[in-house]
Amino acid sequence: METLRSLVWHGAILHHPFDPEAWEAAGGGRRVITIMEALSSSFLSSFSSKTLLKSAVNPPPPPPPPSFSPPVPSITSVRTDERPPKTTTTTTTTRSPPPPPRQTPPAPASSLPRTAATPLPPPPPPARARRETSLPVTIFNALDDLINSFIDPPVKYSVDPRHVLSDNFAPVLDELPPTDCLVESGSLPACLDGAYLRNGPNPQFLPRGPYHLFDGDGMLHSIKISRGRARLCSRYVRTNKYSVERSLGMPVVPNVFSGFNGLAASAARGALTVARMAAGQFNPANGIGLANTSLAFFGNRLYALGESDLPYEVRVTSDGDVETVGREDFDGKLFMSMTAHPKIDPETGEAFAFRYGPVPPFLTYFRFNKDGQKQPDVPIFSMVRPSFLHDFAITKKYAIFSDIQIGMNPMDMIFGGGSPVGTDPGKVPRLGIIPRYAKDESEMRWFDVPGFNIIHAINAWDEEDGDEVVLIAPNIISVEHTLERMDLIHALVEKVRINLRTGVVSRQPLSARNLDLAVINPGYMARRNKYVYAAIGDPMPKVSGVVKLDVSRPDRQDCTAACRMFGPGCYGGEPFFVAREPDNPAAEEDDGYVVSYVHDEHGGQSRFLVMDAKSPELEIVASVRLPRRVPYGFHGLFVRESRLNMA
Repeated sequence: METLRSLVWHGAILHHPFDPEAWEAAGGGRRVITIMEALSSSFLSSFSSKTLLKSAVNPPPPPPPPSFSPPVPSITSVRTDERPPKTTTTTTTTRSPPPPPRQTPPAPASSLPRTAATPLPPPPPPARARRETSLPVTIFNALDDLINSFIDPPVKYSVDPRHVLSDNFAPVLDELPPTDCLVESGSLPACLDGAYLRNGPNPQFLPRGPYHLFDGDGMLHSIKISRGRARLCSRYVRTNKYSVERSLGMPVVPNVFSGFNGLAASAARGALTVARMAAGQFNPANGIGLANTSLAFFGNRLYALGESDLPYEVRVTSDGDVETVGREDFDGKLFMSMTAHPKIDPETGEAFAFRYGPVPPFLTYFRFNKDGQKQPDVPIFSMVRPSFLHDFAITKKYAIFSDIQIGMNPMDMIFGGGSPVGTDPGKVPRLGIIPRYAKDESEMRWFDVPGFNIIHAINAWDEEDGDEVVLIAPNIISVEHTLERMDLIHALVEKVRINLRTGVVSRQPLSARNLDLAVINPGYMARRNKYVYAAIGDPMPKVSGVVKLDVSRPDRQDCTAACRMFGPGCYGGEPFFVAREPDNPAAEEDDGYVVSYVHDEHGGQSRFLVMDAKSPELEIVASVRLPRRVPYGFHGLFVRESRLNMA
């Protein structure tokens, strides 16, 4: 049984080992997997008793184990899931050490039909010995609790774990080895032979203070499909941060988005971080990133990405397991960080990327050849102040960057108690265009585009006359809410034309809906495409359905071509398009399928949906019932079986 790490009781943080025998004697068989309070309220005098997370099963949770001698602690939100049957528990990695074994109880009978290929669960491994706590660790933890309780408690809505980790944003507190899934309706198309992987934040430890949605450790949820059968596997990316904190049994690296709110909090957490480094708890030179944002396949390698660190190479094994190979610096040519949204040209096999940061050059552009070899950096000094550059676009001739109203805001952090990343309402957004194979920034051109703030770019292309570049991207309305209140923003997909000869920029909205996390047929990257598949915010970051847009329609027309809503209480994430015949140049652009994970918050059941991209209602052609809950996340990728064998 997993250790029930932290319980909030009378304002104090208690650590209790979990007794599996007592739990089973008390009628166990289901295990607590999510505590929503995340210790965010230890500074409060009282706690809300309202449950923030609906149970994943109909029966109420079992009573607490009788082995606890203290009074019953106040746990204000708990989630229970059925224990899935296990098929294999062995994982090997090339560079990163495997995780220590977890103590797990025998699995109860699943409510899902057992398929013939699912073996009985193995006996539980031996219990993990409790770590001895040294004096420095005790002191550091006490200081951390002091900061979280008095200097910087999670009072803001955007960093309160009670809100951020509610509903299906709650983490799963253990990994899932490859486990057979039930295809409950339809059949899986042959072109889906391969693996769909979705990245997202899943904190290894329940937060003891402020926590932002972007701060969780990266976990990959992979569904491996072969000959109409599917297996789900959920594994952490073994980043340096994850491995260090796993070995110590506690978080040591401060959260980037929620750990530096105000001067006092920044100074306190900064000093504590320096002390941990001096004590040898971790070395930031080995990486502090989360690899929790997206995935990319180039140079015959699969990478998990987060823009605060280098890529981490991962691989999917033949039985559907996911392994972390290691942190990749491309023979020492890549350092510091890389965007989580590289662009891969399907015709040349090249990958284009960038990094950004708080010191000059604030933007650096670079690329990888088809063999995955990094080419020289192109620093962009014409970006004169740090900006939040999450994504960009490429055409056959150019790379396009956005300089938006979100950037580094140290004055607000010092005097306003805000985050170091904030908005500047007086700044005029602009787009920068540089030749795709530029060796320096001498040909970089900037175009003012007032009110145009993009976080993601969908696609771009060169018009045939050579004078215009077209960009498709969601424009964030009310950009000041982007990091604080995502539920208040509205993303309006626009088509932007930039005339390189006259300098005129024109914009056309394509739909009035709140749309983001949009994708295209990957074979049309960097060239003119007709269709876009976007997630419907209800509001963001929850996704209630998928819309298909026809961006070729004339101006001033709604471009909605098809729509699929998931139903009441059901939410998904970013869709992904998989071509039915990816190697057929004569195939139609929308001849394929749209896939996504979807979770039913009423029934507590997660599914993998396959939708026909050509049908007017994005008809569901297959529904796969997953053996356990898959939390909401960020970006995904489908990798064909032939490519998995290359990695």
